[in-house]
Amino acid sequence: MEIYRFRATSLTSKHFFRLYDLPAEITLFELNTFLVADLDFAPDQMIAFRAVDKDGKVKGVYGMFDLGSGTIDKVTVGQCLKNGAVVLHYIFDLQRNKYLILTFEGESEPLRHANYPCLVQERGRVPGQFDSKNDNLDALDSEGIKARKGGKKGSDMEEDIDDEDFEEDELDNDDEEHIYEEDGADEE
Repeated sequence: MEIYRFRATSLTSKHFFRLYDLPAEITLFELNTFLVADLDFAPDQMIAFRAVDKDGKVKGVYGMFDLGSGTIDKVTVGQCLKNGAVVLHYIFDLQRNKYLILTFEGESEPLRHANYPCLVQERGRVPGQFDSKNDNLDALDSEGIKARKGGKKGSDMEEDIDDEDFEEDELDNDDEEHIYEEDGADEE
């Protein structure tokens, strides 16, 4: 059995990643079922997979209906790789083109008692399936700061940024100071 390792990342969360081991013969439909369960996504949504080669060229788009490259219940991960794809975009919101990036990392040694597909490693909170908070990646200016309504950009906008603009785990809490003694006891 051929097992392929894929790293899942997101454009909207620098903290999120997953490592998956997938059998070569898994169909994209079966992969979707696995991802929906692992990411706790709603199972009743239209999805698609976009296969991309090392140069960023789209090699195929696969959906429930044949979009010209085949359907997700007939195409396997192994076939995508044989056709030159090294990245699969798992498009879970077709309307807003929100997707996870599944990057091929290489073959993995099959484990004797493992059930495939399987989650190997995870980090970070899963990007929201219906969350529109980080949708507008086109609104980034040259300094990488999201332009807000009203047309403020760059340094004009920096003074308007407050704690509500960040996830709780991204904030540094400077109000608390912990001093540790040699024996490990906390002092306030």
